[in-house]
Amino acid sequence: MTEIVMVRHGETELNREGIFRGRLDVALNDRGRSQAERAAAALADSPLAAVYSSPLRRALDTARPIAARHGLSPVADPALDNIDLGAWQGRKKTEVERDEPDLWRLWIHAPERLAIPGGETLAAVRDRAVARTRELSNLHEGGRFAIVSHRSVLKLVTGALLGLNVDAFWRFYLDNAAYSVIGRSDGVYTLLRWNENCHLDERVIEER
Repeated sequence: MTEIVMVRHGETELNREGIFRGRLDVALNDRGRSQAERAAAALADSPLAAVYSSPLRRALDTARPIAARHGLSPVADPALDNIDLGAWQGRKKTEVERDEPDLWRLWIHAPERLAIPGGETLAAVRDRAVARTRELSNLHEGGRFAIVSHRSVLKLVTGALLGLNVDAFWRFYLDNAAYSVIGRSDGVYTLLRWNENCHLDERVIEER
């Protein structure tokens, strides 16, 4: 079986403040750095052949301690970058909900139909990230590798590999620095673990 370990990046101040991040290159906060170390410790006992990461700093800084436990350096991969949220990047979610109620309703109830001005659709994120994940699965067939990315990317990849449509986006929840595992055997992808967070202590509950 091929195993894909998927890790969401650690906490940032924008997570705590309820601000849309998108492609903003924000750093981990103190708790986020601690979470990255805890995730690395939780994943230390099972070998990893490689660690791939979104090129954004918060993902790379989560990936580095994970990779180091296995004598590796993370590989930055643009296909694993976060969704481009266009005009929503850097704005409080409560502000978007107040000022753009029609788009906000789509975000909550029909995200597959949402096109944020200047941004990327969920389908576009899914297509680029899933294609790369399948390539990496072939490259590491029979082995175990990690992907460190963002909640939107990881939820869309998981849904697609399990045969779900983009409208399943809100059926998955991910904590900062939690990890999940997908296995592939005979071309079939199976969810083995989801949102493993026992290595974490206090965390931001971020539903939307």
